[in-house]
Amino acid sequence: MKIIYDTISKIVLVLVLSAGVHFRAQETVVSVAEAKKLALENNKKIKRAQQNIEAAKAAQAAAEAGGKPTLDGSLGGYYFSKPLSALLPEVLGSASLTATQVLYAGGKVETGKKLSAAALDLQFAQKDLTGEEVKLAAETAYWQIVNAKEKTALAKEYIRLLDELHINVKNAFDAGLTYKNDLLKIEVQQNEAQLNLKRAEDGLAMAKLSLAQITGITGSGFDVQDSVDGNFTDVLSDNTLRPTHRPELSILAKALEINELREKLLDGDRKPTVALSGIGFSSFGKHVNPVNRKNEMLGFVGMLSVNIPIYDWGARKEKVKEQRYKTAAQKLEMEETNELLVLELQNAAMQLNQSLKRIELSEKSLVQATENLRLNQDRYDAGTVVAEEVLKAQVLWQQAKSEILDAKAEYKINEAKYKKAAGNNTDV
Repeated sequence: MKIIYDTISKIVLVLVLSAGVHFRAQETVVSVAEAKKLALENNKKIKRAQQNIEAAKAAQAAAEAGGKPTLDGSLGGYYFSKPLSALLPEVLGSASLTATQVLYAGGKVETGKKLSAAALDLQFAQKDLTGEEVKLAAETAYWQIVNAKEKTALAKEYIRLLDELHINVKNAFDAGLTYKNDLLKIEVQQNEAQLNLKRAEDGLAMAKLSLAQITGITGSGFDVQDSVDGNFTDVLSDNTLRPTHRPELSILAKALEINELREKLLDGDRKPTVALSGIGFSSFGKHVNPVNRKNEMLGFVGMLSVNIPIYDWGARKEKVKEQRYKTAAQKLEMEETNELLVLELQNAAMQLNQSLKRIELSEKSLVQATENLRLNQDRYDAGTVVAEEVLKAQVLWQQAKSEILDAKAEYKINEAKYKKAAGNNTDV
């Protein structure tokens, strides 16, 4: 019986361990495209922009109902004490139904509809802009994670090199072949390397938290797919570059249209309003009908009203002028923004090209630093140089490696900025 129990326990243990390994293997791994997709689906800024769209839709529906007839009803009950009860029924009930149709309102109804439609388009453009900003934030955080991962691996590799050198120098010191200060210099670098590893690990944790907040991923128990390797090319940075499909331009175009419609709306206040109304009424009370002294009275009133603005000391006229100046200012802002977007694209192209140049120079430095480390290690093994030379070569190699990681991550981020500035970041 004990043998069977032990066998079952081992099987359960194996299954549990296998499940744990399988669980770790199922850790969420996201690509840069997936990170941006998740950001567009889950980011709170996107959700807030969608709520603004829904509000604009409701406002548009209300504006569409503006030119349709309205129907209002009312009910009332009254008690009259003396002396009014001598003229009116002591208890009186009344009901009325009013239908009103605006026939002419100076074009304000149609203008209001166009205004609400333009406001809805503006919110859609605002959501597009928010989406571009969120995608850039997600991609920036993504490449920061990739860089932090590479920096962590580099810190561990550098610690391994220092540990190997420390063992060799320690053996030499124990044998009386070198001085203690050579050993101390390595130990100082080991402490610095441990601190750099801690910084890299903390940077990785914070970058993951940042991406999780942007994308809505729960916690930091996920990994990223890419490394900082890949194709790195330059882009044109001349005066022919022009941004296309930028949401900012759509926003300003709609804002200009809204200002022009507001001007028409204010101008409509200076025109007459014509409305047709019909009122059906009924009253119930003792001898309420003054004609036949019956206890109920039914009737209908038709009314055509014309409201004509005559004189208001120029207030309406000045409001139109005020809005006209605002529209002119909006046009100037649109022109200036268009110019600034061109400059932004030019600058993004130059920044991307600078990142490429930094990569090229960093790769040359890394090749040189790697060869310098190899030569110094060989000479140290042959006994022709001291350990300090190897230590210096390791520091230069670590710095060159770190520089190229930063340069490549910077390129990826600047590439995302360039695509956003060009208005062609459509890979999601």
